[in-house]
Amino acid sequence: MRVENSGGIQASLAGRYATALFELARDEKQLEPVAASLASLQLALGESEDFLALTTSPLITTDEVNRALAGAAATLELDPMTGKFLGVLAHNHRLAELDKIIRAFNQLAADHRGEITARVTSAHPLGDAQVAALKSNLKTRLGRAVEVDLNVDPAILGGLVVKVGSEMIDGSIRTKLDTLAQAMKG
Repeated sequence: MRVENSGGIQASLAGRYATALFELARDEKQLEPVAASLASLQLALGESEDFLALTTSPLITTDEVNRALAGAAATLELDPMTGKFLGVLAHNHRLAELDKIIRAFNQLAADHRGEITARVTSAHPLGDAQVAALKSNLKTRLGRAVEVDLNVDPAILGGLVVKVGSEMIDGSIRTKLDTLAQAMKG
């Protein structure tokens, strides 16, 4: 069974890797462990400059990358399928795509569960209560369960930018200031 997705996930390199991992995890009934491992990896990418450098630096040899990934897999307690997948990415020199692959996988998993994924950008990290309220409001507005892909961009100054599919709700202070500046110019 192929995954159908109207978002064109398979059109990108990261999308093809994510689709392959998703289909294998689904067929082997390992979606939950793989999703949990990918969440740990995404957290590590965001919090550890060393881990990010490991995935993106062309100066680190393949042997060094493989040893470091084995250590990271053990430390992060990754499931075996995700660990092997990281090895494939390293072998193919595609670790730099890891963040995009994780995002695409999460979208495929949400689609599989009948959920919508909203990409939410805020100026500061959102607390658990704020995320829960946001999910509730989006569920009411969209009529379906919503997962959120949280991003932080201080450049928006405040507020939120929410993108669901092709629809974007821009409530950022940066956009409001830009709009006001344009209106004042006449």
